[in-house]
Amino acid sequence: MISPFFHQSKAIHLDRFPIMQVNRSLQAWDAADEYLLNYCEENKLVSNNTTLLIFNDAFGALTTSFCQYSIGEEVNAPAVFCINDSFVSRQGIAYNIKKNELDSSNITQLDSLADLPSDIDVILYKIPKSKSLLIEQLIQIKSQCKEDVIFIASDRAKDIHSSTLKLFEKHLGETTTSLAIKKSRLVFSQLDKAKSTDKQKSTSPFPTRWTIEDKQTNKTFTISNHANVYSREKLDIGARYFIENLPEIPPQAKVIDLGCGNGVIGLTLLASQPQAHINFYDESSMAIASAKMNIENNLPTLVQQCTFNLDDCLTSVASNSIDIIVCNPPFHQHNATTDHIAWQMFKDSYRVLKKGGELRIIGNRQLAYHIKLQRIFGNEKRIASNDKFVTQSAIKR
Repeated sequence: MISPFFHQSKAIHLDRFPIMQVNRSLQAWDAADEYLLNYCEENKLVSNNTTLLIFNDAFGALTTSFCQYSIGEEVNAPAVFCINDSFVSRQGIAYNIKKNELDSSNITQLDSLADLPSDIDVILYKIPKSKSLLIEQLIQIKSQCKEDVIFIASDRAKDIHSSTLKLFEKHLGETTTSLAIKKSRLVFSQLDKAKSTDKQKSTSPFPTRWTIEDKQTNKTFTISNHANVYSREKLDIGARYFIENLPEIPPQAKVIDLGCGNGVIGLTLLASQPQAHINFYDESSMAIASAKMNIENNLPTLVQQCTFNLDDCLTSVASNSIDIIVCNPPFHQHNATTDHIAWQMFKDSYRVLKKGGELRIIGNRQLAYHIKLQRIFGNEKRIASNDKFVTQSAIKR
């Protein structure tokens, strides 16, 4: 049993989301959350007149602490805006608010592509794992927030490097750090709009764009990537190897590109079989926006044969409805290395595939996905392998 998260001497029971994950020992908050909240409380930074903006709150440790009511007692109720790229994080925050019977009437959740609210007084910023997302969000804060906003970031001390602090200096202004407590550290930045005389410093480099050659159709595709999408400058070696070993798609087949990222796998399948119906699924708002942009820019006449869906794996997809699923499963969630997302992807795929339907995946050799496929599907076939990657197939019997 994981102990509750405490704020202002009140216990809040937080779960990682999705709640049915295999590894239940992973905690839904960290010492950086505690440090950030304790600093706010000690310095009385947040009151009922404050407009608060929270970035990258993974499962609600920060957001739940500023709800209208906490454990039956009224507390100061700032106007709280919470920004996450992760659909799963937004679902997790909503789940933990409901589980703890908190009043969320002062909470507004936004995705990472939304404009920032005006007149923000305090920004609490959990530093993301992605350097590109960090840069994009800092540029957005600098361009859209007032100069006197209070900005405080937090992370594990070992993840705050001198290069990280230079990014805060470059994109926001003068930056200092706190002492480390429980192996966590705070970062303080003062916005300096006068420093932004160089337009390149205040203009976002995202989405990035690059090209790939589709050998099967002899077409050149232009790929666009928002900041929080993997492989932002070229096709990664895993995707390149997967493209060489994709299944043959029959006409009118219903296909899912699961964990689609920028959608390059689904794009390749649609180019090879223009009569297919491709459904893109990811939990990242930036990924889904990138996938849609790439179909619109490269195969504009086939957009109507595609859907673009934010989801927790395939939670919302009807059972026995899909012919083929292609997937490159992630093996981490935020800073935690974990295989529970792969487990959920494979179980969801088995449920939504029609009888005879195929799941085809790629993964690093050491991840041993064949064991999971055997347990869930009762069969598994190696399609191709090299010294780093394995492409595998499982059929729903």
